[in-house]
Parts: sequence; C-alpha cells; structure tokens
Amino acid sequence: MAELFGRDLLSLADLNPTELQELLQLATQLKSQKLQLRCNKVLGLLFSKASTRTRVSFTVAMYQLGGQVIDLNPNVTQVSRGEPVQDTARVLDRYLDILAIRTFAQQELETFAQYAKIPVINALTDLEHPCQILADLLTVQEYFGTLAGLTLTYVGDGNNVANSLLLGCALAGMNVRIATPRGYEPDPTIVEKTRAIAGDKTEVLITHDPELATKGASALYTDVWASMGQEAEADDRFPIFQPYQISEQLLSLAAPDAIVLHCLPAHRGEEITEEVIEGLHSRVWDQAENRLHAQKALLVSILGAD
Repeated sequence: MAELFGRDLLSLADLNPTELQELLQLATQLKSQKLQLRCNKVLGLLFSKASTRTRVSFTVAMYQLGGQVIDLNPNVTQVSRGEPVQDTARVLDRYLDILAIRTFAQQELETFAQYAKIPVINALTDLEHPCQILADLLTVQEYFGTLAGLTLTYVGDGNNVANSLLLGCALAGMNVRIATPRGYEPDPTIVEKTRAIAGDKTEVLITHDPELATKGASALYTDVWASMGQEAEADDRFPIFQPYQISEQLLSLAAPDAIVLHCLPAHRGEEITEEVIEGLHSRVWDQAENRLHAQKALLVSILGAD
C-alpha cells in the first residue's frame, strides 16, 4: 500500500513514481476483489462545482469501504454566506476524517489544507484534476499491461486535465504530448515540473500540431473545449479548436491498437465525434468506472484500513 497515510493530495506532484504505481496496483486489487478492505471513516464532499462522476465515485467508494459520506453543498452551508475558508476548515477538521474539495481556485484548496489537520483531497480545481488522472492511468495500464514507455497524446484545451496528465504521465514513465491552439497551452509551471520529473527518460512535447502529437500514440485523449466557468466562451472557441477534434481521421495517425479516452461529459460532434467515442478504440466507459476503484485506493491509502 502506498505510504500516503494522513497526507493531503492537492496535486499529482505530491506523489513520487513508486507511490503512484502502488496506488494503481492497490486499485487493481480492489477492482478485482482479490483484496477487500474496510475503512470506517467519514468523508466530507465540499463541491462548489457541478459533478457527476467525482461525486458518485467518491460516495460509492466510501460506502463500499464501510465508511460514511456527508455532502457539504456550499449552497446549504455557511460557505455560501461568506464564512472564511480558514474558519470552515478548522470546524470541519473537528467533525470529519477526510475532506474532498471541488472548487475553482487552487489557492482555496491550499488554504483549506493549511488550516485543517485532516487530509484534504483535490477533487478538481481550475489548475488540476489529479483523481481523474489516477483513473486514466489505471485504464491505460489495464489495457496495455504497463505504462512505462507508452505515449499518451492529449488534444484540445490546455486545462486542468491536461495539467494533471502531464504530471501523471511523467511519474508513470510515459511519453506525453499536449497539442493545443496557440494561447491555450497548459500551465507553464506545471510544464516545468513535468520536465523536471521526466528528465531525459521520457518525451514531454507541447505543440500546436495535433497530427504531429498523435502520430504513433498509444492513447488519444481529449476534454471539452470550454470547461466549467468558461461556457460563455464556447461559441468563440469552436472555430479555434475544430482542428483538434478527435475524429476517425486523427485517430488513424495513432498506433493501430491505440485507445481513446475522454474524462466526460462529452460534447459529441465538438471535441470528439460520435463514431470515435462509440467506436472499437474507445475505453471511455472503463475509464469512468475506474474513477471508483482509483478513489477507493486513494482513500484507503490516506486513511488506512480497519
């Protein structure tokens, strides 16, 4: 089991390569039911952004471990009335065993972690989405049997998913290529951290050419062109991002056995075509299921088993 007991997970950069691999191994064992663990703890979900997969997978994971979940919707708590983050954090610290936060600013997450003694998990911020990438890597590993040496290509907006994919792939020893329109590149600090982790062992490519990035790739990944909070920009972004759509044509440039991933929700006909997401190369539904198993492994690693 990964040595994460009592720790926060605010970024995938909080893990080292061994800890990442141990998390994925534990997730595999829990999914196959070769290992059954109990964790009678209380998880709080403080989500300021809409959520389907993250909310449900964390909830089911905790219930299956024998624990309990409290959904702390900001609209029905004092958070919505302006209670300071540090006050909320210090109070929840005395009620809960662990807290997963889904919010906009990474700084808000870090402030919670600063004032709460209990572990805090990044369930999504505008900067990173580490829990999603744990499931993504689990999906790739299930299909290919390994991660080291494979190439994952992400095309589209250089958003939180792209940022965390960079870090996750580097930790896993994978080549990672990110293709975005100009002006929509991943966070430069994340890119710098990724290059430091990867060193000379693996490729880290940031490009504006989706075809170059896709050639020979083992996994082809995309996300919506306008993330939560950017919906007003969607119409303006459409013509800019159209060349970055995962279509049959783009997929044909990848390796013959390549798989297609999407973190969902998907806008079919925009960032991905109907034919591709429903096609033989798609592993999108396995990827969504693996949110449950990856997060169960993360919770057990941080909280310990009874």
